Amino acid sequence: MLQVHDIRANKDAYINALKKRGLDVSEDIENILEADENRRATQTKLDETLAQSNTFSKEIGMLFKSGETQKANILKEKTSKLKEDSKRFQEELNAAVETLDNLLYTIPNIPHELVPAGTDENDNEEVFAEGDIPTLDNEALPHWELAKKYDLIDFELGVKVTGAGFPVYKGKGARLQRALISYFLDKNTEAGYTEYQVPHLVNEDSARGTGQLPDKEGQMYHVTGDDLYLIPTAEVPVTNLFRGDLLPHTQLPITCTGYTPCFRREAGSYGAHVRGLNRLHQFDKVEIVRIEHPDNSYKALDGMVEHVKNILRELKLPYRILRLCGGDLGFTSALTYDFEVFSTAQDRWLEISSVSNFETFQANRLKLRFKDGDGKNKLAHTLNGSALALPRVLAGILENYQTENGINIPDVLVPYCGFDRID
Repeated sequence: MLQVHDIRANKDAYINALKKRGLDVSEDIENILEADENRRATQTKLDETLAQSNTFSKEIGMLFKSGETQKANILKEKTSKLKEDSKRFQEELNAAVETLDNLLYTIPNIPHELVPAGTDENDNEEVFAEGDIPTLDNEALPHWELAKKYDLIDFELGVKVTGAGFPVYKGKGARLQRALISYFLDKNTEAGYTEYQVPHLVNEDSARGTGQLPDKEGQMYHVTGDDLYLIPTAEVPVTNLFRGDLLPHTQLPITCTGYTPCFRREAGSYGAHVRGLNRLHQFDKVEIVRIEHPDNSYKALDGMVEHVKNILRELKLPYRILRLCGGDLGFTSALTYDFEVFSTAQDRWLEISSVSNFETFQANRLKLRFKDGDGKNKLAHTLNGSALALPRVLAGILENYQTENGINIPDVLVPYCGFDRID
């Protein structure tokens, strides 16, 4: 969520910057500033009323002590009226704050200057590519057929138990899945990230804090009986561990990693491009989260990008990195890099990671602050990235490592799997 004083100070710049997202927010910005003026005016009336009431209360005590009962009773009547006014002003202030917050929730984050203008994924910029795309013979299979051939994943069983988009991993497929999770966590902890095991359901405050609400209700599973939400990513519970905290600047950066299943409704997802593991309602992901001093957050973002690069190099998968354009940028992000692995059997790129800097956007919602060296309380910067999302990594391994006689396992995973080949 943007800060009102920043909007007021940078109104024209923010309006122009958000045009990168294809948005004209000039009217919305004016509504926000008007709502803030109303909030401030109401706050002033409340403060003045409370101050007058406090003054009268002190005078009443002095008058009673001096025996001026009549004057004291007159002031008591005035004080009663002021208390009624203050209660009314407090209710008006609460309503004004809620109106302002609801307006602020509709404005996405300001894109970083590096974000290219554009309307959709076709306007994203490729900034890096690495790895050789293997040449497969004409008999090469997509991962959903390989999964069936080698009895690794049963999509039909998932439909039977739950529904489409909930696969069942079996045998060496399950072991490979577990191996990837352990490998990713080990790489992250070796890089200095502290591992957390977190809840898989969150309350509304947590979902609102990281920006899932009110922007993505349609993508989340809502457990209505307890008013909880199944997490779409570990980013949500991990970042919310620090909601409401005031941290000493010496504690920054805070670096976290965690494995969780992720749940996304993905309403309206149909067609061949979502077949197999390409898009699921439940999938596994290992996440990295950083709480950073604003002066260091973009250096940290570059470090996260390099970290994911190193993992993909060890897996020896061909990949590329895209800088997302304004139209494809997530609601809460200021700058995002997407990693994509090339699926040789499908002849297409598959997104496997997003690494983002949210600057103060999430921290403002979370009220996540730090006390800087100058003694002032400031909003932290939050960042997160997938390191990595498993389904499409697994798909890339199955497809790119397939041979006529089976599927080889990347060397780095063999100690985790206990086997070097699927046949």
